[in-house]
Amino acid sequence: MTNTNYNSKPEFTYCPICGKKLKNNLIEGKKRKNCHSCGFIDYKNPLPCVSIIGIKEDKIALIKRGIEPSKGTWAPPSGFMEYGEKPEETALRELYEETSLKGEIIELLGVHSQDTKIYGSLVVIIFLVKITEGKIRAGDDAQDAKFFDIKEIPKIKYEFYNTAIKKTKKQMIKT
Repeated sequence: MTNTNYNSKPEFTYCPICGKKLKNNLIEGKKRKNCHSCGFIDYKNPLPCVSIIGIKEDKIALIKRGIEPSKGTWAPPSGFMEYGEKPEETALRELYEETSLKGEIIELLGVHSQDTKIYGSLVVIIFLVKITEGKIRAGDDAQDAKFFDIKEIPKIKYEFYNTAIKKTKKQMIKT
């Protein structure tokens, strides 16, 4: 049995393995629920998600978010990793789902932590992707999608995105 709090992961009351009631104990320096019968420990791990700074010539592809969190704001395409998927595969899948664009990964720009009200703790993996084909259009959970000139990027809510975009701008100026 679980209590669902949409601001965090499910809160287990009973062991999902053997069904016994969980108890709180200090484990590995943190208070965690665990099962005294089978040894299950209810770890609270962040969700992995991937974001893409997609570039084509001197432009960056952004989407206007169609769902919460931050519905209606501009952001890089992003999404959650699926089970069995590599971060690079997630990046290219999400790019295509949200913009109809295809690309190739150039480099890893950074890995960041972010706490959210809806999904709890996230680990955000950001890749620089060179757009190789396709016509940009909003797809999946995006209201809009378009290319922005590198000098005219709209305000992005999360600072780690702005940092990744600044890093990309510096690289684009060098080439």
